[in-house]
Amino acid sequence: ERITQTVEITKHVVDIEEKGVKLRLTIVDTPGFGDAVNNTECWKPVADYIDQQFEQYFRDESGLNRKNIQDNRVHCCIYFISPFGHGLRPLDVEFMRALHQRVNIVPVLAKADTLTPAEVESMKNKIREEIDHYGIRIYQFPECDSDEDEEFKLQDQALK
Repeated sequence: ERITQTVEITKHVVDIEEKGVKLRLTIVDTPGFGDAVNNTECWKPVADYIDQQFEQYFRDESGLNRKNIQDNRVHCCIYFISPFGHGLRPLDVEFMRALHQRVNIVPVLAKADTLTPAEVESMKNKIREEIDHYGIRIYQFPECDSDEDEEFKLQDQALK
């Protein structure tokens, strides 16, 4: 079924269990974000949603009955960047600058498989330069432990 183009925020909840650890993952999706003719402050509903979730969690934590609190805060924003063009669009910059103090941002080059490896590398470098230029803070992978094997360290470095 085709997803309609909208900036409406939709939540999808998935329960994951791995190695005996149970986790409830909530994916908040905004299909069609930035596709309107006038995108002025179209990031505002997303920022408001993030703020509301933090405020709700703070209110629950401050209350008397804290046993069954659900953590619905937004911990990470995976921001897909169009591979077509010459780097970040003004909307990308505006969105990431509005949210980088609220949530961890992980920029992802969308549809990277449609580009050659050289084009991907060039695009990534251009995006990194622009992110630095505009002072946008993105998520930095932590340093891996010194006792990890070399293969893992190389994999960690490639991800960074």
